[in-house]
Amino acid sequence: MGILKDKVILITGGSSGIGKSTAQLVATEGAVVVIGDIQDKEGNETASEIVKNGHQASYLRMDVTDFESVKKVTEEVSSRHGRLDGAFNNAGIEGPTAKISDYENLDWKKVLDVNLTGVYNCIKCQIDEMQKQAGGGSIVSTSSAAGLIGIPGASGYNSAKHGVIGLSKTIALEYASQNIRVNAVCPGFIETPMLERVTDASIKIREQLIKMVPMKRVAKPSEIADAVAWLLSERSSYVTGVALPVDGGWIAQ
Repeated sequence: MGILKDKVILITGGSSGIGKSTAQLVATEGAVVVIGDIQDKEGNETASEIVKNGHQASYLRMDVTDFESVKKVTEEVSSRHGRLDGAFNNAGIEGPTAKISDYENLDWKKVLDVNLTGVYNCIKCQIDEMQKQAGGGSIVSTSSAAGLIGIPGASGYNSAKHGVIGLSKTIALEYASQNIRVNAVCPGFIETPMLERVTDASIKIREQLIKMVPMKRVAKPSEIADAVAWLLSERSSYVTGVALPVDGGWIAQ
């Protein structure tokens, strides 16, 4: 019996990378998975793969920057499945690499809209649904190691990811008495399409990044998924308001 047996879990940004890996894992742990994303082809393919492997999953188009889109999908999940036990707010973009003097205002707005306001929209709607049911729920949002330290050249991304942690801690305190737990996961360097874009497929840049990590490697998406599944499950029932680094020891230095 899986640690998430019969739990209804909504995953945003679940069509690739960490989100896809998490969707696959929580499904094998017994959850009913709903993937919310704007990448229709990839999202449907991921859901279909999970179903073919004998588990439960579906895809719904959802734009985290559009509050009404988020509200509609969240309510549909609860209506279709009878409840919403957990959510993984993972949709995000990296934005440009540039010093603040060269950072475009439109890029700032786009990164904050997706990475911070998007998480706010999701948590707000998820809380509304979880309050209607007995048993509470668990919400996990993707921050980053960059939400715990500063990284030059990424003012928008760093600010948004710091914001996700502050938001998560605040909501955790507001709803702890209702058994709604809210945590953030903080990945380091992960083998995802986002990392490939950031390094521009450069072996030299990749090697420089690996040298920064005490464990001397990047993580697999499944290693983040393991942490998220734990936070979503009752095995972390006394854990709330935490920003959990999964970074090979990077920020411990």
